[in-house]
Amino acid sequence: MTNTRIEREIVIAAAPEKVWPLVAEPGFWATDDESVRGTQATEGQSLIARHSEHGAFPIRVEKTDPPNYLAYRWVSAFPGEELREDNSTLVEFTLTPEGEGTRLRVVESGFDALPTSEDNRRNVIKDHTGGWEQCLDTLAARAA
Repeated sequence: MTNTRIEREIVIAAAPEKVWPLVAEPGFWATDDESVRGTQATEGQSLIARHSEHGAFPIRVEKTDPPNYLAYRWVSAFPGEELREDNSTLVEFTLTPEGEGTRLRVVESGFDALPTSEDNRRNVIKDHTGGWEQCLDTLAARAA
């Protein structure tokens, strides 16, 4: 069995109150559609994040605790499928003040429950691991 979760963190040179609105843009990590800019996650909200190359990703806002914690569930490995517990992963963002900045931690879990082959699971985890690195760097640049 491969790793079943991805954990990444970054320190961003901006206060949590400035980082929170960026993290609370539903699906910001999965879309190249600028329409999510400025929107804010609402607990229980469902939406589709669209990416011109990778497809449509159903997302649901699981929990919000501004400006400290936000959890989303998304259909990452099966673009276009309806979101269910067994075909989605959980993405959790935790924001912690650190000096004058913010430590942003992201944890994506639930890969072990995805109904797919072990090879595909490994590929999804590998893609997401690289994707989170790029996403966090982009988010830090937007917050600065």
